[in-house]
Amino acid sequence: MSFPRILVSCVGVSLALLSGAALAEFPDRPIRLVVPFPPGGSVDSVARVVSMQLSERLRQQVVIDYKPGAATIVGAEQVARAAPDGYTLLLGTSTTFVVNPIIYSKLNYNPESSFDPVGMVGSASLVLLANSGVAAQSLPQLLTDIKAKPGTYSYGSHGTGSTVNFAGEMLWNAAGVKVLHVPYKGSAPAMTDVMGGQIPLSFDAVPASVAALKSGKVRALAVTGTRRNPMLPNVPTVAESGFPGFRMDSWFAVVAPKGLPAPVKQKLVAELAGVMAEPTVQEKLVNLGFDPEYGAPAKYTESVRADTKKLAPVAKANNMMQD
Repeated sequence: MSFPRILVSCVGVSLALLSGAALAEFPDRPIRLVVPFPPGGSVDSVARVVSMQLSERLRQQVVIDYKPGAATIVGAEQVARAAPDGYTLLLGTSTTFVVNPIIYSKLNYNPESSFDPVGMVGSASLVLLANSGVAAQSLPQLLTDIKAKPGTYSYGSHGTGSTVNFAGEMLWNAAGVKVLHVPYKGSAPAMTDVMGGQIPLSFDAVPASVAALKSGKVRALAVTGTRRNPMLPNVPTVAESGFPGFRMDSWFAVVAPKGLPAPVKQKLVAELAGVMAEPTVQEKLVNLGFDPEYGAPAKYTESVRADTKKLAPVAKANNMMQD
């Protein structure tokens, strides 16, 4: 072998060894966890619990970076464009990975081709709320009244194409009733109006509804998850209330830009799984009204595909598509 070839081979081996050493030391600087919501909400609470424990396990700080805007699109697009080195992660929800790709025709990221999933961390169910002036004390009673008085009921959501909009339309379609959709710009104005009686019904996240429920101005008729929520243990699921198999919750997942080096991905996956297995983490998340459950990267892909198949027809039937 000639000297130049020997030199090239040695350089190649040296670079490979250096690259392997760098990966073995990952992470050697803080990791940025992008949260595509403003601080103070339920997603922020989950992010704080997960990032704190992940920092301990990785022995490196995981810093939350809030990038709210456009129904999580702003934050998701930033992460999709970031370097795939493991130092930028995204804590997104099913809105990010399922709803947005369905309803927005022009989206600069794809839930599968733009991201490498690190794992799912659980879900949060929604709750059907009724103003205290509504006579119905249960979902079956409400549906009976809606059928007896067609055209008199409406429900509020966080906006057209929001998760709560999907929950409402799925329920009304399953029950064979028509209920007018009143879209609001977020949770707070919808909650204000259902508490004040301007609208009789609304859907919202369980943690966001607790204060309103305690006020006595609204009551909970059903939750949309697969099991009862620990914050509302006496409130039945929609499935228990006559609709077996019904599920419309918001699941959460940690992803990275597509193209993570295999050793980096393996480490992140293992450590996130370890975080979610810790009893203290599970207890904290349950107390936030969250249903913690780790799902491997393959589960993320499975959930994206299954929920897209389920929700796409709902969006089309209810004119939720947006430019």
